Parts: sequence; structure tokens; C-alpha cells
Amino acid sequence: MENVVVVISALLVPVIALLGALIAYLQWNTNHKRLKHELFERRYKFYEAIRDFLGTILTSGRVSQEAEMNYLINTSGIMFVFDKDIAEYIEKHIWHPAVDLRCLEAEIEGHPGGEARTANAINQAKIKKELNKELTELETRFAKYLQLGH
Repeated sequence: MENVVVVISALLVPVIALLGALIAYLQWNTNHKRLKHELFERRYKFYEAIRDFLGTILTSGRVSQEAEMNYLINTSGIMFVFDKDIAEYIEKHIWHPAVDLRCLEAEIEGHPGGEARTANAINQAKIKKELNKELTELETRFAKYLQLGH
């Protein structure tokens, strides 16, 4: 009987150590998954803001000041949750064309008609087609960032 008590007390310390290690691993794993989920949520909010901005432009045919403001507010800090390529892509392929479109819209108001107005309308149509293309490719571009498994 005395031998059993000695064996049990000798095994108790390693068993407690293993249980402590298991609990620590499970906590680490849970925190790791939580961080991935939070990153996903932040990235998805940026994706939604960009998608909504493009959708607003394409459905209304105009870039409103309110849409610009919402876009700027909802996408500030994008470079902190995505890599440099995505931030540059958004700047070059979404924001710059939208600003160009807004400038063309402001110019057309001063032209009652004629060739200048026609050229302006053609340029606006080109930009809207580019933005529509970007909207259809947006999901593909963001797909690798919007997965919980990576």
C-alpha cells in the first residue's frame, strides 16, 4: 500500500504539469483563433466600405460628397490590416478614378453642350466602366484576405 502512495505521488507532479501545458495550449489556440476572427472582421469592414462606395457610384451614376466622405472615413487605416499591394490597388484603381469622375462631373456642369460636354461624358463613361470592372474583380482581389483559414 505504501508503494502505491509513493507511485501515485511521483506521478502526480508530471500529470499536473501535462494538464497545465494542455490548458496553456488550448488558451493559446483559442486566442489565436480569436485574433484571426477579429482581423477577418476588420478586413471585411474595409471590403464592405469599398464595395458600397463602388455600388453607390454605379447605381447613382455620380460620386456624391457624402459617398466620398463615408469612403474616406471607413477606409482610413487600410494599410494597417492589408499589405501594401492592396492599399496601393485601392488608391490607384478605386479612389483615383472616383476623384477623376467627381472632377469631370463638376466640369460638365459648366458646359451647356457641344464637343466639350460630349468628350466629358465619354470620359465619365470610361471611368464608370473601369469602376464596374473593379467592382466585379473586388471579391477575387480580397478573397485571400477574407478567409479564416489562412
